Amino acid sequence: MKIIILAGGTGTRLWPLSRLKKPKQFQALTSQKTLLQETVSRFDFLKPDDLWIATNAEFTDFVKEQAPRIPHDHILIEPALRDTASCIGFAAAILAKTESQKTSKNDEVMAVIYADHLIQNIEEFQHKLKIAEQLAREENTLNIIEVKAKFPNVNLGYVKRGDLVKKIDDVEVYGFEKFTEKPDLETAKKFLKSYKYLWNTGIYVWKVATIMEAYKKHLPDTYERLMKIQTAWGTPDQEKTLAAEYPACQKISIDYGIMEKVDPKIVRIIPADLGWSDIGTWESLHEELTSDPSDNLTQGEVFALDTTGSILFNTEPKKLVVTAGLKNIVVIKTPDALLICDKSQSQGVKKVVEAIKENKRDDLL
Repeated sequence: MKIIILAGGTGTRLWPLSRLKKPKQFQALTSQKTLLQETVSRFDFLKPDDLWIATNAEFTDFVKEQAPRIPHDHILIEPALRDTASCIGFAAAILAKTESQKTSKNDEVMAVIYADHLIQNIEEFQHKLKIAEQLAREENTLNIIEVKAKFPNVNLGYVKRGDLVKKIDDVEVYGFEKFTEKPDLETAKKFLKSYKYLWNTGIYVWKVATIMEAYKKHLPDTYERLMKIQTAWGTPDQEKTLAAEYPACQKISIDYGIMEKVDPKIVRIIPADLGWSDIGTWESLHEELTSDPSDNLTQGEVFALDTTGSILFNTEPKKLVVTAGLKNIVVIKTPDALLICDKSQSQGVKKVVEAIKENKRDDLL
């Protein structure tokens, strides 16, 4: 099995720590390691040659520095931001060529993993990943490892699972019914009460050949461009072809471009208890890393007096952040910016970033 780690996102809702020039996957938010380093470490059961990272040119140095065991030729650099369908298709096309050069078999399995997600139950994650690999090899299915919704989150997509299909080593495998992208609050509350709706993690496992057939059928123009890139890969025309064809690929997510179009009968849902979060907001980070809602989540030099349920991050080693009498507040101090907001409103940080952009303060983005 080959692992494709997607590390090209921006994470604007975690401003001011996550910036366009150094987004959240390259920051230490959940431990002393960065999110990318945490992601790579989950695959200690695989060889470095089994790992690939897709990113953009601006982040290449971060990837090389933070994931030194990944071969440099396994860092796939996107010349343009074309969303996840193009990125994953690009990785699959290159995998298909590189692996075919090593073996005549056409049965390599790839797993798609995001570099900026939190996964706390590593043993469970690895076990479910292997179950998904088995399904992909034996049944040519498109498999998604999903997690039970913990609260009515309106910032995540949901998947509705179908009936139980089978069990593998006591692991339940379900059919698939439909995706729902970021529902409103009332809909999310209904989903939470239903045992059939799960948060969509975007952790996909499938045969390279199977997913490329799906691209050929459902995104034919993008597929043709990916095939041109694949043909040129490893030749003197590699960079020229990539620069010409990739930016013209359709800008669409893998869910909209492929998963919502394929026959639901070939999709499998594998529920898992991963301790998972996409860490999309400061509030979600607090929820995942504290055992009690009243606990504070702190980093750096911080004194929290009569303060509860708050997130207090200070990245300046020679300065002290002191709070008194705060409840459920986010305080993030960096050398050039200070964010203070109600924790429940932390999803609105994206609007702060938009306002900064409108005021032409690109130095703070």
